[in-house]
Amino acid sequence: MENFVQDASPEAFGKVVDELLDSPHYGEKWGRFWLDLVRYAETNSFERDNPKPNAWKYRDYVITAFNSDKPYDRFLIEQLAGDELPDKTRESIIATGFYRLNAWDDEPADQRQAFYDELDDIVSTTGQVMLGMTIGCARCHDHKLDPMPQKDYYGLLAFMADVQSYAGRGDQMNSPWSQTDVSSPEVVAAHAERDESVRKLERQMHDIEQAAILNMKGEDQRKTEGNERKKVLKEKLKEHLNESEFAHYQELKAELERLKKLALPPRDMVLSVNNCEMPPRVTPLMIRGNPATPGEPVEPQFLTVITEGNPQLPSIAPGQKTSGRRLVLANWIASKENPLTARVMVNRLWQMHFGRGIVKSSSNFGLKGDVPTHPELLDWLTTRFVEGGFHMKPIHRLILNSYAWQMSSRPTPEQLVADPQNDLYTHFDMRRLSAEEVRDGLLAVTNQLNGEVGGPSVYTAMAKEVLAGQSNPGQGWGNSSPEQQNRRSVYIHVKRSLLVPTLSSLDFPDPDASCPVRFATTQPTQALTSLNSAFYNQQAKDLASRIRKEMQVDDWSDKSLERCVIQGLTLTTGRPPTTGEVERGLGLIKSLRDQRQIPPEQALEHFCLVAINLNEFVYLD
Repeated sequence: MENFVQDASPEAFGKVVDELLDSPHYGEKWGRFWLDLVRYAETNSFERDNPKPNAWKYRDYVITAFNSDKPYDRFLIEQLAGDELPDKTRESIIATGFYRLNAWDDEPADQRQAFYDELDDIVSTTGQVMLGMTIGCARCHDHKLDPMPQKDYYGLLAFMADVQSYAGRGDQMNSPWSQTDVSSPEVVAAHAERDESVRKLERQMHDIEQAAILNMKGEDQRKTEGNERKKVLKEKLKEHLNESEFAHYQELKAELERLKKLALPPRDMVLSVNNCEMPPRVTPLMIRGNPATPGEPVEPQFLTVITEGNPQLPSIAPGQKTSGRRLVLANWIASKENPLTARVMVNRLWQMHFGRGIVKSSSNFGLKGDVPTHPELLDWLTTRFVEGGFHMKPIHRLILNSYAWQMSSRPTPEQLVADPQNDLYTHFDMRRLSAEEVRDGLLAVTNQLNGEVGGPSVYTAMAKEVLAGQSNPGQGWGNSSPEQQNRRSVYIHVKRSLLVPTLSSLDFPDPDASCPVRFATTQPTQALTSLNSAFYNQQAKDLASRIRKEMQVDDWSDKSLERCVIQGLTLTTGRPPTTGEVERGLGLIKSLRDQRQIPPEQALEHFCLVAINLNEFVYLD
């Protein structure tokens, strides 16, 4: 901040913009915006809310894509059909984790209904996020408002109907068969060699065991067919083998244990599209949307309201693992000729910078949605976006360096009369920081923020009263080290049935549904959390500790306290405090010290708790 203030050159602001866009934390900020849209979570919801293994790799893929300024069209194609690309990579396989982010019932009463509910979630999310269309409204009947017949809905669904749920239900969700191995060829070969050796040893041991079982009593033989097999073999095996056979068995057992303990590079397992039904299933038009009343078959087709003609579907060769249909859909959605895709994304970028889009209903460009306030501007930005190769960073630079974005947030009386809703952008709207920005800001001002990028999710400390409300109290929430707990909020484990109270009180979105915009609500739990929670009080203590260290406080004179107040307000507001602000802060500490007999170091902590609760810390104004 000081460097920016002291730089009087016309390029000063542009330099800051470039530095922020080049920061690895840019992807964390903007990646979280995309994760809101695709309802990212790391658990399945429903009663058990079991984990989605390795879902965090999709989150890291998104962050890396934003940091590298991956073209938006490629970004979409990889998520919709990364496994069907001729040049598929580890990243494009991980990207198809998009299909695994939805809530997932591992014990549905009606499996056919559950299958189509899952596909509906994917189709509806794809339509809203990428096309700005409420396609899901046409599941049961023709769309009531937009020119979208029911057949269009099932035509889009048919592109994705070959994607299967993995390895069945229940605990099999977490098995290796429910994930994709994207390890290097060397790692795959090493594990394959070890696994084959293990299988060979197990077969040899099994043959010896069976020979011994034939000599056992009938009762013991029956036990070996059930859960008591290991116990019976441990107790009886030796007496039913000769000395050389038993010695050979022990040698095999020792070698098996050695192989299993062999230190091999870990497999790189990811949650992605892994198992496709071939040939792809026929998709019927469900009468009233009911899977129990299928109608005529529907071939894959695009939305007829924006595209003429039928898609050219690839032929399916024997042994082919996927149909290639999703790649056809992905190329259509990401096409330069698609009138919606680029326009919807540009509108979202504008929304993230200004608090609302040129089209306020950013996931609904249909008749029920809002009309654009500046249609020509939206068209112009869209053209720049497409002609620029679908890169987002140039659009950020364009917006951030504009006069519109750099306007004051304090309108004149005349502006308030002429533009009360600020539809004409006569001034900049004040906005509250997001839940993650508030939490990360607290960790930053206390010097506790861990800037590590990427990797498995972390678990913040959670009150035992909160954990007690789980269906299985004490389970499903890990315990990360203090250093890991202080990582940026985007890396916190997202459990659908247990959102972090510090974040949810500040409108962290419900991950069961796509969230196109976060609304800033005002509710009692926010003040209660920011004043009473263990996290906020710990940050106040850490801030006081930082201030004492930086100010080299060796006594608690009024002069030392004043220096502490100035430093505390400078850190939390990002500017030098006024004389009145310093006097009020110093007065608070003195009153706590003199009237309440609170030690000055604790009084400073109370002041710090007030400082991190200032509106100026939580709002951009």
